[in-house]
Amino acid sequence: MNEVKEKCRVAVLGAGHGGMAMAGHLALMGHNVNLFNRGEERLWGVKSSGAIEITGEVEGFGELNLATTSIGDAVKDVELIMVAVPAFGHRWIAEQVSPFLTDGQIVVLHPGRTFGALEFKQVLRRNNVKADVPVAEAQTFIYASRATGPSQVHIFRIKHSIPVASVRAHLIPKVIAGLRKFYPQFVPGDNVFKTSFENIGSVFHPVLCVMNAGWIEHDIDFQFYHEGVTPSVARILEKIDNERVRVAEALGIRAITARQWLYMAYSTTGDSLYESMRKNVGYRGIQAPRTLKMRYLDEDIPFSLVPMASIGKMLNVETPGIDSIIQLGSALNSVDYWSVGRTVESLDIAGMSLRDLRLIAIGEPPG
Repeated sequence: MNEVKEKCRVAVLGAGHGGMAMAGHLALMGHNVNLFNRGEERLWGVKSSGAIEITGEVEGFGELNLATTSIGDAVKDVELIMVAVPAFGHRWIAEQVSPFLTDGQIVVLHPGRTFGALEFKQVLRRNNVKADVPVAEAQTFIYASRATGPSQVHIFRIKHSIPVASVRAHLIPKVIAGLRKFYPQFVPGDNVFKTSFENIGSVFHPVLCVMNAGWIEHDIDFQFYHEGVTPSVARILEKIDNERVRVAEALGIRAITARQWLYMAYSTTGDSLYESMRKNVGYRGIQAPRTLKMRYLDEDIPFSLVPMASIGKMLNVETPGIDSIIQLGSALNSVDYWSVGRTVESLDIAGMSLRDLRLIAIGEPPG
């Protein structure tokens, strides 16, 4: 458990697996934590006990300051607003929180997936938010965790190093300084395009679900990352990963590979992606989902793979592997993920030059 240098006020928006872990751990550190969730049901256990019980890498009871369905109450007078909802909830959170933001607060999406911070900032701009609030995104979520009860969460692993970047890149040091009161693991990222393209969940999650669809629908217990990855599945992962890196290169960004990310986040090494994933103890015990109607497809395809493919098409970079996973995932769940996802059109960046895109990344209007 991290030693508290000063007691801070923080809001965690979202009471899912990640939000519960973050809220409980921050409270266990000794901070004042407000936990918000859109629905009341997920808060019943926390409200009843007043705390979140944590097991795993960190253990103890984190006593919350507030558990509420009022987003205004949750963010009132807090320093940091930690958004821990799936990417399809980012726009909704931005809309709801807009009237309550005040100067000096910092918003961090955990994670932003692909272009999450950009989408969030655009909503605030359209809502004419005057408060000076940096909007940032983490490259990945800091915890590998699962909620195990109404007020219980198990943390399998806390990742070692997570880059964070803000839409206005010159504010990254301010964001990191705010986060370091809580977590030493967060480090400065280059810009929000790089954090968006180093979103490794976009590589792992959809492919493993599509390639293991039969096992998942037969409700078979298996370890998602260890048993769901075979040498041939790993080769598909590497193809998707290579396309992600190539699109990033077209933006002038050097994105790390999935193997490099495993080393950075988990200190795991291997001679191949397959070996690196199998050797990662942080993945041990994480079971596969029981259904294909879940965020590994519903979130990671439209809000990670679709924007990568969309900007790839705009920059004339072919992404056949990514396109195939989008199509197969859409067919599996009978959803057109392309139409509901983040595209260059929905993000208002269609037709922009590389220069204008780079200006967006550092927060200046193109012109």
